[in-house]
Amino acid sequence: MPKEYESRINYEHKLERVMERFHAEWFNYGRDRFGCFVEFRLKGQLYRFDHDVDKAKARGFKDANGKFVFSQMVMALEDLARITERGIYELQTWVAGLKCLSAPIEVPSFFRYLRFEEIPASVEDVKSRYRELAKEMHPDAGGDPDDFKQLTEAAEKCVQWFGSKK
Repeated sequence: MPKEYESRINYEHKLERVMERFHAEWFNYGRDRFGCFVEFRLKGQLYRFDHDVDKAKARGFKDANGKFVFSQMVMALEDLARITERGIYELQTWVAGLKCLSAPIEVPSFFRYLRFEEIPASVEDVKSRYRELAKEMHPDAGGDPDDFKQLTEAAEKCVQWFGSKK
């Protein structure tokens, strides 16, 4: 059963209080049956947040409507106000940090074959891991010859990968 949310008027009042907590110089908002936006100016910088029914449904909120997404927006802004009030981040720092996040790096399968969850720092790390795994996987140690061959090929690809990054 979805959570019952307060009336629209209550969330409008909550939004006003959040903007006071942020010390917003100006704010505006809009909402309809399908979505909402909140925009405000803080320390000369304009911020705009929006949310809509499609985004909510994509996240699994099947019964989402305009009232729901507006309430979610206000609650999220309340959370951000708490972060700034607790001195964790200023809003500007937090938002700037989001813009600076790089895309996640896909770890190539040849690194994963050597049991790396992240790309290692150096060729030496690859060689060290190869030696460890070779002790387990070498046919003379009871390992499968095909697995050992794949290990060797993966290690070679890892070393080539580092060479191509120069």
